[in-house]
Amino acid sequence: MAAMGAPRWVTLWFRGAAIFGLLALLPQYLLPQPAGAELVAYGFIGTAAAFQLVFWVIGGDPVRYRALMLPSVAEKLAFGVPAVILFLSGKVPAPVLLFGGIDLALGLGFLLAWRATPAAPAPLAG
Repeated sequence: MAAMGAPRWVTLWFRGAAIFGLLALLPQYLLPQPAGAELVAYGFIGTAAAFQLVFWVIGGDPVRYRALMLPSVAEKLAFGVPAVILFLSGKVPAPVLLFGGIDLALGLGFLLAWRATPAAPAPLAG
């Protein structure tokens, strides 16, 4: 670990997650959405895509943005866990399970990154 900083892999993990997420999400704007569910589908895509930008920011300064790492884990669980449950109940196809599994792996990496990243020093009282 670099003195006073996060390990290099933390930056790579968050930046890689951001790139992967945008590549996986943005093309979905071009796919037909279920009738009557367009707002929900496009809202999900847009919100998830915006969170990829949060991952990019975290990767730029992991120590400073360490507090955002745990909400990032929650973001990954929010898709990964339902994907597994829905697949096991026969309600979604295997590709959904695949992407849910990727999100769970990324979420685990985010948790490990949080543990490996030192907390930012408290600001001095003036």
